[in-house]
Amino acid sequence: MNQHPPLHLHVPEPTGRPGHDTDFSYLHLSRAGEVRRPPVDALPSDTSDLAYTLVRVLDDEGCAIGPWAPDITPDLLRFGLRAMMKTRIFDARMVIAQRQKKMSFYMQSLGEEAIGTAHALALSEGDMCFPTYRQQSLLMAREVPLVDLICQLFSNEHDPLKGRQLPVMYSVRKAGFFSISGNLATQFIQAVGWGMASAIKGDTKIASAWIGDGATAESDFHTALTFAHVYRAPVILNVVNNQWAISTFQTIAGGESTTFAARGVGCGIASLRVDGNDFLAVYAASQWAIERARSNLGPTLIEWLTYRAGPHSTSDDPSKYRPADDWSHFPLGDPLARLKQHLIGIGVWSEQEHQETHDALEAEVIAAQKEAERYGTLSDGRIPSASAMFEDVYKEMPAHLRRQRQELGV
Repeated sequence: MNQHPPLHLHVPEPTGRPGHDTDFSYLHLSRAGEVRRPPVDALPSDTSDLAYTLVRVLDDEGCAIGPWAPDITPDLLRFGLRAMMKTRIFDARMVIAQRQKKMSFYMQSLGEEAIGTAHALALSEGDMCFPTYRQQSLLMAREVPLVDLICQLFSNEHDPLKGRQLPVMYSVRKAGFFSISGNLATQFIQAVGWGMASAIKGDTKIASAWIGDGATAESDFHTALTFAHVYRAPVILNVVNNQWAISTFQTIAGGESTTFAARGVGCGIASLRVDGNDFLAVYAASQWAIERARSNLGPTLIEWLTYRAGPHSTSDDPSKYRPADDWSHFPLGDPLARLKQHLIGIGVWSEQEHQETHDALEAEVIAAQKEAERYGTLSDGRIPSASAMFEDVYKEMPAHLRRQRQELGV
């Protein structure tokens, strides 16, 4: 007789639902300063413990402690805080613009501003980022003109991408910001290929790829890890674990009994799990991974632990699937507030300067929006000319396209 019970499947559930506070104990946090910092040339297998612990620098009082505390100037810290503030203000204004029907939809990065900002400041000019739709802080840190970004959102006649990309799907080559792909996880294989091409050319530029926790379930993720490991591609593989893939909790993608960083170690890639709301930890971990890539020591996978404080997009209502006040209870706090506390603590920032900076940045964003609206918004029909569809397709326009354009009368 068969004595075994009937088989059954395990279906992961989130640790919080609307009306029931989230139990964040599943995060398995480390104390600030306690996680070791290995040498840059460490073997991937020697980072296995770092895939389960959490690299942190800022303690609860805002002090930078431990082996990961970076050597970073006050001026760079101040610039970083301003870029993070600018990102949040920009997001807030663009959400309002979407509600006013000036664009079709928008995706903000509320709660994740430290990751892109600090990472961008650690990279060098010429390095290429392959982002998703929530890394606008990379652009703010690179000081990309706001008018160009807003015109892209409005898909107006001054849109630098001529209406060919959905809102927030930016492409800014001179800022090292590769064209965003709406298909999830494609960024990883694109970045690995770009990094391999850089190595084949004998260049010194590296690639940095971005996906969310949910996209780790895509086949492109695993393909990218294989190629990155086999060829030791000069690439950083960033997994932004903000706990939610649209309305699906991160455990559905495999984060329940392990970490996303652990997948890198299993593929022979050096891996880190880092507090993504700690600007200094992000900067230090980015530096470590960048140095590995640029020194021909191979790729690094970094899981950035953070929280998507807002909706997935303007089409989403997160109160339907998680507690409405979740972010206020997230144990890693607000990245802006934490860096602000640190800067005040070391005497290079103040509450007054913070408010003045906020007001100045808000005025800058509002002015940029007004200028962008001169070229039209989604609601007034001032879109790129139909002739634009024939441009930038071939280096030299072939005869059949010239005929089609003539037939169109544009």
